[in-house]
Amino acid sequence: MTTKPISYQRHRFPSGIISYAVWLYHRFCLSFGEVEESLAERGITVTYETVRQWCLKFGPTCARRLNKRQGRLGDAWHLDEAVITIQGEHQYLWRAVDQDGDTIDTLVQPRRNKQAAVRFFRHLLFTDKLKSYDVADREVMPTVEHRNTVYSNNRVEVSHQPTRQQEYHMRGFSSAQQAQRFLTLHGLIQNLFRLDRHLMQAVNYGLWRTQSFQVWKERVCA
Repeated sequence: MTTKPISYQRHRFPSGIISYAVWLYHRFCLSFGEVEESLAERGITVTYETVRQWCLKFGPTCARRLNKRQGRLGDAWHLDEAVITIQGEHQYLWRAVDQDGDTIDTLVQPRRNKQAAVRFFRHLLFTDKLKSYDVADREVMPTVEHRNTVYSNNRVEVSHQPTRQQEYHMRGFSSAQQAQRFLTLHGLIQNLFRLDRHLMQAVNYGLWRTQSFQVWKERVCA
């Protein structure tokens, strides 16, 4: 069964330009104004507010499309939480990645509790020593091994770095909902385009990158 394409009807710009703007904003550490300038350099006149509206409207749909396309994730999952400040209040960004560094899920919420941890406990997890993880592990997956040794969670802690960079560049997220929308698609795009270039020859890297662009176009372009 083929996936019904995203509808870009009643938009002045073609799907390729809209999806390109959404990709730029979520792929790189750019503001809406910088995406506007990037498009202007290519002869495309569009305001930063239009870019914002495109990301708001099409970002969640793109995320759902990419999420359905993802291949099998690893069987070792690393879970960690980081504090982000939104409108002067602390929120907790929960992130799970597999052993290859691919993002599995993200969740922004005001507390660190069992309910949040339960959402991530589905396979073997390597986590730090937050007590709510152990509670969720015993309740939901009592037969799955849970490791909380020192350094076992470095991989997911490193995965927070792009978020920190984006948070600083944006001068903080405007709301928990906006952070959730952005980080969900941001993580999926990183999975698709993070190709570990240093581990492959240039010709193979070019082929994999071309394939990543093809997948993006197939999933989000009309």
